Amino acid sequence: MPPHLSADLPAPQPPQRDAVDVLINRTLRLRGDVDAVRQDAVLIDEDDPLLRWQRALCELAVHHLDDLGTHLGQLKEGLPPGTTEQLVDEPEPARQEALDEPQPGSLLSRVGSAEWNLLTDEVSWSEELFQIFGRSPQAGPLSLDELPSVLFPEDQPLLTSLVTSCLVDGKPIDGEFRILRTDGRTRTLHMMGEPVLDADGCTASMWAVLRDVSELRRSQRVVSRTRDSIRRQQHMAQTERRMAVELQETVLPPWRGSLRLPRQGPDALDVAAHYLPSDSSALIGGDWYDALELPDGRTLLTVGDLTGHGIPATTAMAMLLGALRGMAVAGIEPGALMGHLNQLLQSSAQPALGSTVCCRFDPATGTLAWSQAGHPAPLLFRDGAGRPLPPPDGVLLGAASGVAYEQDEVHLLPGDVLVLHTDGLTRRSDRSTGPEALLGLAPRFAEARTAQECVRTVVEEFGGTERLDDGCVLIARVAA
Repeated sequence: MPPHLSADLPAPQPPQRDAVDVLINRTLRLRGDVDAVRQDAVLIDEDDPLLRWQRALCELAVHHLDDLGTHLGQLKEGLPPGTTEQLVDEPEPARQEALDEPQPGSLLSRVGSAEWNLLTDEVSWSEELFQIFGRSPQAGPLSLDELPSVLFPEDQPLLTSLVTSCLVDGKPIDGEFRILRTDGRTRTLHMMGEPVLDADGCTASMWAVLRDVSELRRSQRVVSRTRDSIRRQQHMAQTERRMAVELQETVLPPWRGSLRLPRQGPDALDVAAHYLPSDSSALIGGDWYDALELPDGRTLLTVGDLTGHGIPATTAMAMLLGALRGMAVAGIEPGALMGHLNQLLQSSAQPALGSTVCCRFDPATGTLAWSQAGHPAPLLFRDGAGRPLPPPDGVLLGAASGVAYEQDEVHLLPGDVLVLHTDGLTRRSDRSTGPEALLGLAPRFAEARTAQECVRTVVEEFGGTERLDDGCVLIARVAA
């Protein structure tokens, strides 16, 4: 049974794979074009600062396009199989949130260059680099000795290592660090550079291109947190489903196949039942079925459904089914029993709606006394034809207080087949067939020799369809 408070809202659709493929192909082509420009820049005069700047920008562009290609590939493939996941996002330190603040402007406004001359101690910064550091040109650029003072303390050793490797070992620079600007903002910078050698092969200066990647890293953290959130949500959903399944298996009758009730005597019912999980939901619903021999020799037959899914639904189902069994064993009539169940559900700590049908069969007289609460009526099959029983009045359990539930009786004959089911059994994604689909199985029920054969027929008809909700069926065949 679907929740009683619901809205049929269209779900957001993921990007089409064809559209993502087009973006991936465009990215690959663009990456190849940029890489060709980068290779051409390598062959030109290495001493030209403008060309070094252009080559560095090409390097950054290639790295960025590689990241873009990776992310588009992940978007195309979706979340890796086997992931489990709902995260409650963990708060980050305040300074990290400040770091995440995006900086407006084009790519060039987020990229600056610098050169530190070791022979003259001159330092040259581009106008963009002053903007990135939040430093006025009048204050002048920072020397290599002053530069660590604006870094986070934990990032200072990294910068020292990069500069040392460049100046002493002649290695290129490629690393990231965070800075604290004079206006209190923090930024993440990606630094790439290399030593400039003099005629003797000694390091004369160091040049670098620094790019503000704060917004990029923020986006990457958002992607990571979102991915982790999905994994945790899936893990929680799988755990809840496993617990709900275990609880359901504990509460529902343990018997499989046909059950003879009462176990002694010639006028017995041949009973079989089956539970069909939803194909469109990963959670277990509150459907139940039960058949129980009562102390006076009569037989209880019942099916029902509660709103919701998961542990809350199966917990409420366990409570309701336990109460139903207890009252039936105590001899309470089906109509009065429904009233007590309604009162129990109304006083529950977790209000819900439920529907059920409760039947009591007397094998001595062949009389079936039954009552229902907003539930599909039992279907009676006789002589190759089927019909629903006229339902006595009864509203959904938990819908109103102080209501009375009527009770009706019908006489069953040897060979009759009685079908009790929840509405989720026949509700499909393309249409809701209702009891008509079950009534169409009358010729096959007439040929069946046992209740279990009838259940197999139902499972063959509905087990492979895409149901929107869980469903169950209980079939009782009067001994001929």
